[in-house]
Order: sequence, then structure tokens, then C-alpha cells
Amino acid sequence: MTAYRNNLPQLDGEVFLTDGGLETTLIFHHGIDLPEFAAFVLLEEKKGQKILHDYFSTYAAIAHNNKVGFILESATWRASADWAEKIGYSKKQLAEFNQRSIQMLEDIKTEFETKHSRFVISGCIGPRGDGYDPSYFMTAGEAEQYHSVQIDVFKDTNADMVSAITMTYVEEAIGVTRAAQKAELPVVISFTVETDGKLPSGQSLKDAIEAVDRATDNGPAYYMINCAHPTHFEHVLSSYEDWPLRIRGLHANASCKSHEELDNSVELDAGNPQELGEQYNALKSKLKNLNIHGGCCGTDHRHIEEICKAVL
Repeated sequence: MTAYRNNLPQLDGEVFLTDGGLETTLIFHHGIDLPEFAAFVLLEEKKGQKILHDYFSTYAAIAHNNKVGFILESATWRASADWAEKIGYSKKQLAEFNQRSIQMLEDIKTEFETKHSRFVISGCIGPRGDGYDPSYFMTAGEAEQYHSVQIDVFKDTNADMVSAITMTYVEEAIGVTRAAQKAELPVVISFTVETDGKLPSGQSLKDAIEAVDRATDNGPAYYMINCAHPTHFEHVLSSYEDWPLRIRGLHANASCKSHEELDNSVELDAGNPQELGEQYNALKSKLKNLNIHGGCCGTDHRHIEEICKAVL
């Protein structure tokens, strides 16, 4: 039975953490070759399962020790049909990976959750295309049909919610939201933005959030910003408008480099963890409801520790 599907505790405004850049940590710190950037493949064998368990446990301990909440995001960002087919997995295997990912998070929740540190389990959904640059655009209906397969698997697990991370255009975000609504699962939409603070599609963050809300009757529980450094989007946020109130979380990059520069980098740019923490804290002046703090490309437990220290 799910603990929080009908009452997400992060909506109360208390501080919640989540993990950092899973894929970049596995590739650059562990030397693991991830096909198509897919971390879910590690769920196939015990050695890989232990690596993922240890990864999530490191972050869970930070939340536990600081008595703050934690959102456990499953390692399934690439665990949808098109990506699985490229790697060579069947639909049945894919469903098993998604189920197994949630079971792993249940074990970590059992180990670390307390009344002072509530743990929410989230089924992570990634884009059908590239998380930096969409190669093609689906209609909202096509996106709903595509993502409903993964979402329906999560529905029958103990996931409390689903999170669509690195959404690059509105129609896909609308489709994910509608699929989650039909499955009666709370859904979070996290948009990728470029160095100008706009989505890769060219749409402003404000217009994207308002468009999804109009099309889904305010369907998402909240929104997040991901895969960008705070210096890329802080200038588009306004403390005098209502739309930023829909944003509760950040998955920022460690580096202030553009997506193109990161794609062409052969070394990891981990930035400055302490500075990133200070930048998260400063953003609270513009994002009044900001209470969920995680990382994206290049971040690891050091960044989350500094972010936690800063926002507390």
C-alpha cells in the first residue's frame, strides 16, 4: 500500500531533498558505461542493484541525519519503450525493471524513514527524445499514449507519485499529465531550460507552465526546473507574479556551461558545491514555494549536503 499517494507531504512546505545527477555520477565517478544513458540496466544483476542501492542510501542518509524529507526518484528515466528497444529489452523486461526500481526504493525507505524525515517514492519518467534537444515533437495525445505504458506499471506498485523529468516541450508534458490523471497518480512536471531560461522548444517557462495548467485543469501537483544552472533561469523568475508559485523544486546542474558545451565535454564539471547551495537559498526570494532541492548533471552527494546546509 502506498503511504502518500493521496496526501503528498512535500506540499506542506517542509524541506525535502532528492538525489543528484544519477547518470553522471555512475559514468564519471564509477566508470560505468550506460547504454543510451540508461541507469535502469543496472537493475538486471545483483552487482548493479547494489551500486544503485548504495547510491540512493548515501542521499537518504543526508536527509535522515538532517531530519528533512526525501523524495526517492527511481532509476527509470530511460525506462520507456523507445529507449528499451534501442538497448535490446522486451516490453516484459521493461515492465519488470520499472517494478524492481520501486521495490528497491521501498527497502531504502524502510531503512531510513522516521517521523522527522518522511520518504516519498516517485516513479521517474524521462522524455521520449533527448533531454536537451527534442528530435521530434509529439502531440499531447501521442505523448499520453506513449507514456501511459510506464505510468500504468507504476500505478500497480507502491509509488506515491510520478515525476516527468527533463521535459523539453509543452505537448509532451501535457500528455504525461493526462496519462497520470487517468491512472490516478499525482504527477510532477520538471522542465529543462536553456541558458536564456527558455525551454529547448523556445517557449518561455511562464508560458509552458500556464499552458500545461490550462490543458490539464492544473493537473501537476507542482513543477520543477532541471538540467540548468541557477544563473540560466534566475532572471526569468518574478516575485510579483503568480506562476512561479507553481514551482516547488529544483534539479540544477553543477556547471554553468550550456547544454551544447556539456554534450561536448569529456570531463565532468562539478562546479562549486558550496556556491550552488548559496544560489539555491537565494532563489527562495523569487520562488516562494521552493522546498524541494535536488541536483542534475554533475551534482553528487557533496552538492546536496551543501544545498541542505544552505536552505536550512
